[in-house]
Amino acid sequence: MRVTITVNDTEQRHEVEDRTLLVHFLRENCGLTGTNTGCDTTSCGACTVLFDGESVKSCTVLAAQADGHAVTTIEGLSADEELHPVQRAFQERHGLQCGFCTPGMVLASVSLLQENPSPTEREVRDGLEGNLCRCTGYQNIVDSVLTASREEAAR
Repeated sequence: MRVTITVNDTEQRHEVEDRTLLVHFLRENCGLTGTNTGCDTTSCGACTVLFDGESVKSCTVLAAQADGHAVTTIEGLSADEELHPVQRAFQERHGLQCGFCTPGMVLASVSLLQENPSPTEREVRDGLEGNLCRCTGYQNIVDSVLTASREEAAR
């Protein structure tokens, strides 16, 4: 089947099998490897992307379901050469760890801050609950999200 998905503001048209997962469409058809394939069972969140602005685990969405919709991956988050405020906070607060979970964590954090621009530490932990860090560096990730929140509030 042919799908047309706007990925990072660019229309992508590709022939895919009906069962193609969005994560595989992004990596294999679009060449966007920033979206990691972790568990393929929606358990880890490494494949999180923004689907019409909402965070979703792309291993649970078929490319066919995304037909006609907009998807943002980590590659499309920042404009020009400047990091998105959440990316910058992850860099500054050492929320990156080994980096495998980082794209999913960053996009889940962006979605969280869109819904709740001034979360408490507990709300950040609850909001990122479906995203796992194999390095177990959650404190730096939470600090990064809180830093991004404060920096956005100060603007």
